Amino acid sequence: MELEDTFADVIGKAQRGLGLDDRALIRKARVSAEMLAGLKSGKFDSDGLSSVAGALGLHAGALVALGRGDYPAATDVDVEGVETFTSNYDGMRVNSYLVWNPAKMTGIVFDTGTDCRPMLAFLGERGIRVPLILLTHTHEDHVADLGRLREGTGAHVFVSATEALPGCETFSGDHRFKIGGLHVEVRATTGHSAGGTTYVISGLARPVAIVGDALFAGSMGGGFVSYEEALRTGRASIFTLPDDAVLCPGHGPRTTVGHERKHNPFFAG
Repeated sequence: MELEDTFADVIGKAQRGLGLDDRALIRKARVSAEMLAGLKSGKFDSDGLSSVAGALGLHAGALVALGRGDYPAATDVDVEGVETFTSNYDGMRVNSYLVWNPAKMTGIVFDTGTDCRPMLAFLGERGIRVPLILLTHTHEDHVADLGRLREGTGAHVFVSATEALPGCETFSGDHRFKIGGLHVEVRATTGHSAGGTTYVISGLARPVAIVGDALFAGSMGGGFVSYEEALRTGRASIFTLPDDAVLCPGHGPRTTVGHERKHNPFFAG
């Protein structure tokens, strides 16, 4: 699966998050207008990229590696009992996840994407029962097919009380779910959205975290509510997990905490 963001996307997210217009970024990074325009259009320049990274508080080495196409794909991210389903939304690919206990054939769905029919077919073929749907946040691409998924599974749907959605039950603060031998810890990863939530799952061979748009392999979701909050809650709720914890983002490929600690321009270092 391709990365969700290019180095130009990373620059744009950090620049918008910090509230810097091009003129201010040019002064702060000490680059020319032509250089910044080239970088933002996807033209790679190592020195210019390092200068802009420093001005934006990004890890220069990680951003330059991403620009060169040297972001290494995370390995060892397959976990028995975790399946990714990907659908299309407005030119993007969006992920939803099924996590189940193979010994009990009972599971939990995280987000819906825009077409849950492949997931429903998978559930039927494997005989997996799903009594619970958990939403990372309520942006349209992540909840578009909620009605069909709820009808097809009969599951209860939960979402953060900060992003209450009609027909969904809510939780607030520290919360835990337990189903079919799976234990799910709720961790706030707000900033991209008001009620953004990461779900940390134990009961499988290794820790798994469904992170929504709080983090992508090599990037993160835009800090639409608060860029500073998105960075802070990401560090507190995701990067305190063990390095081998598998991260399942709302867009792009799976990765691990340790991998992003080394290679993500927003969080490396």
